[in-house]
Amino acid sequence: MDKNSIIGFVLIGLLVVAFMYYNKPTEEQLKEMKHKKDSIAAALEISNKAKSDSSVYSATGLPNGTGEKDSLNNTESTLLPDSVREVERQNKFGIFANSSMGEKKYLTLENEKIKITFSTHGGKMVSAELKNYSTFKGLPLMVFDEGASSFNINFFEQRKSINTSELFFETDSKSATVSGEDSTNFAFRIYANSSGLPGNPKNQYVEFVYGLKGNSQMVDFKINIVGLDNLLKVNSTGLGLSWSISAPSKEKNIDLERQASTVYFKYLGDEVDYISERKSEKIPLIGKVHWVSFKQQYFSAAIISGNGFDKTNSEVESRTLDTSSYYTKYLSANLTIPVENLFMPGSPMHFYFGPNHYQTLKSFDIGLQKQIDLGWTIFGWVNEYLIIPIFNFLEKFNLNYGIIILILTIIIKVILLPLTYKNYISSAKMRVLKPEIDEHNERHKNDDPMKKQQAMMALYRKAGVNPLAGCVPMLLQLPILYAMFRFFPSSIELRQESFLWATDLSTFDSSYDFGFKVPFYGDHISLFTILMSISTFLYTKYNMQTTTMGGGMQATQMKIMTYIMPVMLLGFFNNYSAGLSYYYFLANAISILQQLVIMKWFVDEKKIHAQIQENKAKPVSQTKSKFQQRLEDMAKKRGYKLPK
Repeated sequence: MDKNSIIGFVLIGLLVVAFMYYNKPTEEQLKEMKHKKDSIAAALEISNKAKSDSSVYSATGLPNGTGEKDSLNNTESTLLPDSVREVERQNKFGIFANSSMGEKKYLTLENEKIKITFSTHGGKMVSAELKNYSTFKGLPLMVFDEGASSFNINFFEQRKSINTSELFFETDSKSATVSGEDSTNFAFRIYANSSGLPGNPKNQYVEFVYGLKGNSQMVDFKINIVGLDNLLKVNSTGLGLSWSISAPSKEKNIDLERQASTVYFKYLGDEVDYISERKSEKIPLIGKVHWVSFKQQYFSAAIISGNGFDKTNSEVESRTLDTSSYYTKYLSANLTIPVENLFMPGSPMHFYFGPNHYQTLKSFDIGLQKQIDLGWTIFGWVNEYLIIPIFNFLEKFNLNYGIIILILTIIIKVILLPLTYKNYISSAKMRVLKPEIDEHNERHKNDDPMKKQQAMMALYRKAGVNPLAGCVPMLLQLPILYAMFRFFPSSIELRQESFLWATDLSTFDSSYDFGFKVPFYGDHISLFTILMSISTFLYTKYNMQTTTMGGGMQATQMKIMTYIMPVMLLGFFNNYSAGLSYYYFLANAISILQQLVIMKWFVDEKKIHAQIQENKAKPVSQTKSKFQQRLEDMAKKRGYKLPK
């Protein structure tokens, strides 16, 4: 090492020593640091002793629940010196440190339909009760409750992440009840430290304002940030809103509740989307969100923003809980409130707590009714434009819902009568032609299948009979059958409505409980499901007797299905809505009655036979159906000569 390097290192060393000497703590600072260190050590020693004592108390049999734990934690906290606790609060909560301590108080806001309970701890709603409904067990119906819900607004103050769920709000509001055209507001505030001193005006705060009108199930929600311009600058990207609930069970069949519960959401100016009811999934939101709804089987809790939540850090989650749990699913949403929304006129956010009643949700004109599963495309249209209007019209007469379903079934059968009549006429023609069909099958039994089929089509064309004519009316009836399958389990109108032995048409009727579960069937006997299965068997059996099935494998398979199908339906529908089984039973019974009446008084098989013979005597029309043309084209490609 050369001389210059040695001199350089010496100078650097002298500078370091001078810097340390110049910045060393004074005597007073050393005493203060030692005092704090000794105080913390003493507090921790006492705290550890308290914890040790608490374990001894637990061993002697004293209660050791959540309340005791909270009390112990509070005791431990009070053992820390005020200066240390103040430093901890300042480090964690910044200018809102004073709001980290307080007393939890509850207030209620209610009208004719809902009762909302608020807590000053977090300035949030902790439960929502629907006053005009009850659970299957007759208890108050809670959309969510305090023990299994959370609500938090997150924002940044300098470099500190502040969560309102950890702070105590102040309020001058008192529990209130509104009705009719009246309305009221609740205001909760957390004040900045600088404005909380005696003699100073409280002009710097974050405020939550909730509003409720009479006869409404919408709760208004607005966030005001007053006198804290720097806070808005730090949160220029928006405030984080986190809301989650574990949906409590309300119905007789908790499994069906789980299958019907999930998160729905709608992007601004776009269609409604959702997480599949059969999945436990968390998905990011890819655009501005108009609303998010925690949809349960018959009720929903939704948050709505007219100006939209931003997609930044936004996501929704639906998760199935343990099957032994009282709660059905965990539903959550993490959303971002754009800062500009805070200055929009009016109240840009709302909460909805209420039933999944189609007309009620549709009246808001924001697409909330789309979360009611009426079936996709044509099936949903049948429900929306046919079934629901008829059902709502019949409700006006204050009839028992069992009678309403009966009248609804009759109306649907009358609407379908022209198609049904056409189907019966087609069946009658096939029955009259059956002897000739049997003769044809015997004559061509050894022929190539394609040649045999061509000869059969020639016979149909000559007789003026379309073998597919009966299929079209049946296909046209399928959308209504499936639409009803979606309508009844989704209809809150049937909830807790009784008819005959069924105490609740929205769920299964139980005439006898086994006390154990039978595989594929269940743990009870549903009488409406049995009636539906018997009527299905009789209807299918009667149809087979009045319809030309021909012979061979197809006829054998149809006979087997006649016996298997009712058994399958018995297992499938045993846990379904009694209203649905009752409807299918009525539909089968009316169909059998219709068929008996039409075949006895409106279908003259002798006249049909004479018409067929007359058709056979006429020159064969050269006009061919597309189906016939395709068969002939296939035959020509295979080298067959077609009959003339």
